[in-house]
Amino acid sequence: MSRVGESPIPLPQGVEVEIKGHELKVKGPKGELQRSFNPDLKFEIKDGQLLVSRPSDAKLYRALHGLTRSLAANMVEGVSKGFDRYLDIVGVGYRAQASGNKVILQVGYSHPVEVNPPPGIAITAEAPNRLKVSGIDKELVSETAAKVRAIRPPDAYKGKGLRYAGEKVRIKAGKAGRAGGKKK
Repeated sequence: MSRVGESPIPLPQGVEVEIKGHELKVKGPKGELQRSFNPDLKFEIKDGQLLVSRPSDAKLYRALHGLTRSLAANMVEGVSKGFDRYLDIVGVGYRAQASGNKVILQVGYSHPVEVNPPPGIAITAEAPNRLKVSGIDKELVSETAAKVRAIRPPDAYKGKGLRYAGEKVRIKAGKAGRAGGKKK
């Protein structure tokens, strides 16, 4: 059984936590996040740490305990450090170009694709073949990166497309690479 919910969340310098019933508001140098949680779980601040407690050991509360602690820890880390997701663009002629707050992708379609990030998210083209999605909300950063990747996911035969940095793409063998070799 996981003990994620039991571990305290350290509050870095400059991070303020406000607890109102089942609502948690976290302010930090990068911004402010607010989220409501299950009203049965309780938050408390003790010795510069945020603690989450559950009312009983019922299966539902054990599951919500770890989830609530992880979401709260992500809020604290987001307002203090922020989150980044990197995307690599692989393919001849595939590239990204920043234009104001949006990014224009040329990824093999007959037209360029414009990506407008949601509020609170910044998408930058660090290089013609690398994108950076950043923000303070981990869930929104990952969701935005997934939507950008879905514009042109990696091809299974050549590997062309958008992929997460460090993602391993399994390349299939084409018709010439089938087992048994050429017909006689």
